[in-house]
Amino acid sequence: MLLDTFGRQAVDLRVSLTDRCNLRCTYCMPEQGLQWLAKPELLTDEEIVRLVTLAVRDLGVREVRFTGGEPLLRPGLVSIVAACAELSPRPELSLTTNGIGLAHTATALKAAGLDRVNVSLDTLDAETFHTLSRRHRHQDVLEGLAATEAAGITPVKVNTVLMRGVNDHEAADLLTWCLERGYELRFIEQMPLDAQHGWDRSKMVTAEEILERLAARFSLTPEPSAARGAAPAERWLVDGGPARVGVIASVTRPFCRACDRTRLTADGQVRNCLFATGETDLRTALRSGASDAELGELWRQAMWGKKAGAGIDNPDFLQPARPMSAIGG
Repeated sequence: MLLDTFGRQAVDLRVSLTDRCNLRCTYCMPEQGLQWLAKPELLTDEEIVRLVTLAVRDLGVREVRFTGGEPLLRPGLVSIVAACAELSPRPELSLTTNGIGLAHTATALKAAGLDRVNVSLDTLDAETFHTLSRRHRHQDVLEGLAATEAAGITPVKVNTVLMRGVNDHEAADLLTWCLERGYELRFIEQMPLDAQHGWDRSKMVTAEEILERLAARFSLTPEPSAARGAAPAERWLVDGGPARVGVIASVTRPFCRACDRTRLTADGQVRNCLFATGETDLRTALRSGASDAELGELWRQAMWGKKAGAGIDNPDFLQPARPMSAIGG
C-alpha cells in the first residue's frame, strides 16, 4: 500500500502522459508556450504501463486517471488505456482532457476500456474561449463532448475555471447548458500552478462567490459529507436533484485531510501532492534495471513523506517550480 504518516492511503493515481498542450490557457501557461520535455525524457508507453501495473497489482491503486498537458496528444494513448484495462484487479480508468480531438478518438477509447472523461470547458462563447485559451477551438471542444456521450462514455463531467471579469458571469448559464445535456459540471477555483506565476489570490473567483451566483437561479442542497468521501469536489443537488453540481475549492476549502492521490509525471517522477516542491525519480531507477520490488519501495517512500497539507490556504504559499502542464491536473 501507499501510506503516509497521517494514515492516508493513496488509491487514486494521476498519470501525466505528456507536458504538451494545443491550447495556451491564460491560467496555465504563457502565450508563447513552454520549453517542452525532450522525447528521451518522457516515459515510453511500455514504461507507463509497467509502472501503472506495479501501482495496481502491488501498491493498492484502484483508480487511474490519465492527464497531461493534453493526454490526447499522446500517440499511444489508446493502447495504454487498453493495456491498463487488462490489469487484474481492473482499475477504474478515466481521462482529463481539453476535448480537442475527442470527436476522433472517443469511440476508440471506449472500446479500449476507458470508463469516464472530464472535459475542460470554461465558456459557452467562442470569442471568450479564444480570450482564455488563445486558440479558436471552441467548436472542437463542443464536438468532443458530443462524441464522448455518443460513444457511451458516461457520466460526462465538465470542468470550468472562472476568471474574474472574463467568464465569471457565465456560471449559471454553464450550469443550465450542462443540465440540458446531462453533463455534470464542476467549478474549480483557479490554482497557483501557472508557469508564469501570475496567479493572484485577490483576483481569484472563490467557491463562495460561485455558489452565490448559482443560487441566484437554482436551489442548491448540499450532499451529505459522507457522500463525498475522498473526492475533491463538494457537490450540491440542483433544484432537488438528481442533477448535481460540484465545486473544487482547493484554495479556500482545502481537502488535504482526505487526499487519496499519488501522481506520476510524464518524465517518471512521483509527486505525493500536486503542490509538492520535491519529486522522487522512478525513471532513472527503472531504466537502470530496478526490479518491481525496488520501484515499489521507492514509491512507498515517496508517499510516506507526504505533508499533512499543501499549505495553499496560507497567504505565503510558495508555488511549485513546475507548472500544471508538466505535472498533470
